[in-house]
Amino acid sequence: MTLTPLTLFSVSPWLIVLIVILVILIAGIIFLSVWGKKQQKKMDESQKEIEANSQNMTMLIIDKKRMPLKQAGLPAIVVESTPKLLRRSKVPIVKAKVGPRIMVLIADEKIYDLIPIKQEVKATVSGIYITRVRSLRGPALVAPPKQKFRQRLKNKVLQKMSKNDTNSKNTANTKKKK
Repeated sequence: MTLTPLTLFSVSPWLIVLIVILVILIAGIIFLSVWGKKQQKKMDESQKEIEANSQNMTMLIIDKKRMPLKQAGLPAIVVESTPKLLRRSKVPIVKAKVGPRIMVLIADEKIYDLIPIKQEVKATVSGIYITRVRSLRGPALVAPPKQKFRQRLKNKVLQKMSKNDTNSKNTANTKKKK
């Protein structure tokens, strides 16, 4: 009897497939951990740069919205310097009056919900990026509680119903006056 490599290493096909999948998963995990560490280092460096260039400003918040970068009214150089895929994504935009000028700023995602509308705040700004907000007058800023999907739908229905009631009252009042 002669021994061939096939008879020595006869392994079932499902075991081979399982080993190949396992090797691919391990390689993927190693790649993601190395890539994640590099991205973390980049983020730490940019955060240090933002903190180094930050300054405190007192501003009156006029409006805040989430809108695409192109529609926000930011300077052209800001739009050109962002990657093409991110130009269409919605970013938190804040329109504020800083001194005599009205400026369009980008807020940090973490503090966007804390920013009050039509109030004066003290903010830490780095370029056109708002990193921190503190209340100038009045109570401390607290984020509103997140509403669940069902609660948001209920509020929308109630608003529409109240809007229809006021419209019907207004039309009834105008008919009586005639």
